Amino acid sequence: MESVIDRACAAALYAEGDAALDTGASLLAAAPDADDEAHRRGEEFVRRAWERGWHPADLVRFVRRELDERRAALAGTLIAAETAGYPELPPRWRQQLAELVPPVERNRPDRFSYAADLLELYRVLLRLPAIEPVGPPPGAAADHLHRPPAADEPRMLTRIRALLAKAEATGFPEEAEALTTKAQELMARHTIDEALLAARTQSRETPGACRIGVEPPYESAKAVLLDAVASANRGRAVWNEDLGFSTVVGFDADLEAVELLFTSLLVQGTTAMTRAEAGQRAGGRKRTKTFRQAFWMGYAQRLGRRLTADAERITAEADTGTGTAGAGGGLLPVLAARDVAVADTAERMFPRTTTTRLRGVSDLAGWTHGTEAADRARVGGARGGTAHGPDGEITA
Repeated sequence: MESVIDRACAAALYAEGDAALDTGASLLAAAPDADDEAHRRGEEFVRRAWERGWHPADLVRFVRRELDERRAALAGTLIAAETAGYPELPPRWRQQLAELVPPVERNRPDRFSYAADLLELYRVLLRLPAIEPVGPPPGAAADHLHRPPAADEPRMLTRIRALLAKAEATGFPEEAEALTTKAQELMARHTIDEALLAARTQSRETPGACRIGVEPPYESAKAVLLDAVASANRGRAVWNEDLGFSTVVGFDADLEAVELLFTSLLVQGTTAMTRAEAGQRAGGRKRTKTFRQAFWMGYAQRLGRRLTADAERITAEADTGTGTAGAGGGLLPVLAARDVAVADTAERMFPRTTTTRLRGVSDLAGWTHGTEAADRARVGGARGGTAHGPDGEITA
């Protein structure tokens, strides 16, 4: 005999429209003894998502994008329940689970509304596409899950995080510039130290990957910014516009640093844009979406040039023995070999990427304010150099 859950899912999940959803929700609402089974069914859908390459943060972000914050919180509740039974999870999974919102209380505001939310969430989960995996699903045996981190990695990331937090909090642009500069220098030098250590010990470490959300609005400019941060830290970023994230390929020591810097630059950029808009309004000019789009594009492209210049400067210092690494001329071949490994991994993961030219901006004031904000938030090196034009390219 078909269960209530089967009948509710058959009614709601394989048909479009609110009428089908209402039918399924009515069946669930009238069967309180089926509540546990309804949630177990949701956990099964979550487990299938892991098998299709999704991670917790990806799933919550996608549900929020497709539905709303309420259903995203409900997805987080199912994720927490499904992952609670695994004896071991990768560090990035543990971090993402720790950032989930508190569990949603069942049957609020009422049984019917809650059942409708569940079934609408299940519709989204059922239709998730398979995406390129960036690690095995939970429960799969993998050596890298138990690989000990480098001895200085936690301390280094703590220092970088603290510097970026101060840069975000300060009201003084010059102080933010100095703090963010120092953070990027630490990232670059840490990359160099890790590369030299791996070469000396003949490490078999291979590049990994992580996904970083690229949230609306102005996703294209933010994707350009993430691409710049990844490239400056010897990584590759591939943007999936439809699913709202970029996949960053690189060595493990660099991936978390990329995410930290990108997140901080978004915060600093938002603060600068708000300040610029206030100044424009005070001058009697109304700013629109075109101003903000132009601001973000100018900000992203100017920062890209500066990040690249700073990384090249620090690498040159280290290669000539004047930097902290003191490589004395042996550094460049080591970094080149790692760059090739990253490029090969990215091409193997994404054999059909395209380079897309982004549409030019149409608001000069927004572009100017964005490039000025990038100068204030610069992350190292001299201020010289020619800015990118108001068109950009990105791998997608």
